[in-house]
Amino acid sequence: MTALLEVEDLRVAYGKIEAVKGISFSVEAGQVVTLIGTNGAGKTTTLRTLSGLLTPLGGAIRFNGKPLSGVPAHKIVALGLAHSPEGRHIFPRLTIAENLQLGAFLRKDADGIAADIRKVYDLFPILGERRTQAAGTLSGGEQQMLAMGRALMSRPKLLMLDEPSMGLSPIMMQKIMQTIAELKAQGTTILLVEQNAQAALSLADHGHVMEIGKIVLSGSGETLLHDESVRKAYLGED
Repeated sequence: MTALLEVEDLRVAYGKIEAVKGISFSVEAGQVVTLIGTNGAGKTTTLRTLSGLLTPLGGAIRFNGKPLSGVPAHKIVALGLAHSPEGRHIFPRLTIAENLQLGAFLRKDADGIAADIRKVYDLFPILGERRTQAAGTLSGGEQQMLAMGRALMSRPKLLMLDEPSMGLSPIMMQKIMQTIAELKAQGTTILLVEQNAQAALSLADHGHVMEIGKIVLSGSGETLLHDESVRKAYLGED
């Protein structure tokens, strides 16, 4: 069976500095796969390359069997790969509803778009209650919910989430992780980049540990969660 996403020997550089040094991994349909690691490990660079925002130095990316080399970012979204970026990047002066509409900018099915907005409001009731509010006035956690909801509006085959819990209170982080678990239960395929290794590995079917641009350890989420080296390095245990 062909994986939904296949990454083979991916290399990415900023000028002369190689940030991703030949990594390979895959994501099967219906799986949650996580990339964990410290700042500077190359996790965000990997996602930005997969979504067409950066051009790789080398390697291959295949999505749904099709090579993504040279495909522009908006066409990658159209193929079914959506990216909720680190830092959220919502449109602060637009309302919640307008931000969600922009997530569906490639779609023409008005009834389907309206139905999917209702689904986002079901997933995040606070967004439905404040739909006419400017997005810039939301809390960090609410903005994260909006960024995830906006990404879902393109009806992705694969949802990429970059640091969804960053900067959030423990309670809001728990809500975001519960939502990811709910999306997983609904069959959404997710590639999750997350510094909270315990939360990410608890959710993931499969995980990869990145250090300085390389994958140094791979395994099931449960295996990595109980791996002694991972527990010492990422879970703060001796």
